[in-house]
Amino acid sequence: MAQIIEKRELAPGCKLFRVEAPLIAAKAQPGQFVVLRIEETGEKIPLTIAQADPGNGLISIIFQEVGKTTLRLGELGVGDEILDIVGPLGHPTLIDNYGTVVAIGGGIGVAPVYPIISALKKQENYIISIVGARNKNYLILEEEVNEASHQLLITTDDGSYGRHGFVTDELRRLVEGGLQPDLVIAIGPLVMMRAVCAFTKKHQLKTLVSLNPIMVDGTGMCGSCRVTVGGHTRFVCVDGPEFDGHQVDFEELKMRQAIYHDEEEQATERYKQSKLSCGRC
Repeated sequence: MAQIIEKRELAPGCKLFRVEAPLIAAKAQPGQFVVLRIEETGEKIPLTIAQADPGNGLISIIFQEVGKTTLRLGELGVGDEILDIVGPLGHPTLIDNYGTVVAIGGGIGVAPVYPIISALKKQENYIISIVGARNKNYLILEEEVNEASHQLLITTDDGSYGRHGFVTDELRRLVEGGLQPDLVIAIGPLVMMRAVCAFTKKHQLKTLVSLNPIMVDGTGMCGSCRVTVGGHTRFVCVDGPEFDGHQVDFEELKMRQAIYHDEEEQATERYKQSKLSCGRC
């Protein structure tokens, strides 16, 4: 059991929990994640460790309410307990002195970007962060990312904040302006990471992506998180979650992500209907 100590809404449908998990907090490193289960019959889902606080035995997780399990998770409050949290899982980000790092976070992808750039800045890298959101209301962790960066660039799809456009537009502007980053990190929606990698490959810029496919056990046993990287099968939970973005088969990953789309929509709709029915009782 892991008790929720703090709950905050960062954006519509996006929540942050600080939960008691002292063993995980003691070992967690940037880039790693946990797999949690709310209840005995519940689904297991992977979530990035957005921050670890070993001194207080706490970890922070950030999630978007998009399906049945995340909707159910979002209904929990301070004092409630999560049945299982397993972690830290996955390989941590290799923190080194690369030079100039451009870190790109789209939507909820800002959550895993933040601990990575915080650690990279401590290694005296020059951090340029590009953060994208649908609109100003959906922008998360702006202050935290700004503090961990030397330069922060913000884009919104509708132009309500920062520059009007996409994160790739800002990356293109930087590179075409003469910047040659030593490393690009892109984390966010699949279409965003794919677009970033298509651009950086043309310019021969080393690019890492963090993948979040369908995952069940988080130990490499079930095989549900398999992806093709450089022509070889890899399992995100034990071989990742970070990979060379130029080697990832994004088309295959896109198809695999949609395998249970209909079932997920049906489960979400049934859950919403059950809540409505209960509300009428």
